[in-house]
Amino acid sequence: MATFELYRRSTIGMCLTETLDEMVSSGTLTPELAIQVLVQFDKSMTEALETQVKSKVSIKGHLHTYRFCDNVWTFILQDATFKNEECQENVGRAKIVACDSKLLSQ
Repeated sequence: MATFELYRRSTIGMCLTETLDEMVSSGTLTPELAIQVLVQFDKSMTEALETQVKSKVSIKGHLHTYRFCDNVWTFILQDATFKNEECQENVGRAKIVACDSKLLSQ
């Protein structure tokens, strides 16, 4: 199963990467095993988002920048509003990265 490495830049992905780096530096973990952990993290995040997340969010905002490169869309929104069934959240700036999930099966 191929995966994207996008989730490594999330808060939990960055924390995992930092922890693995510390473990490799201290000799607790080999670099090869740390890479295996990151690959498994990518697979697990992709699977969890596909199977366990059922909520939908609507997003409104002012489109500042958009880009399409290597089958990846990147949108930068200003004054964005994220709304689901329960709540609404306003943020000053949001970056959305979207990849074609069909590329994972190739």
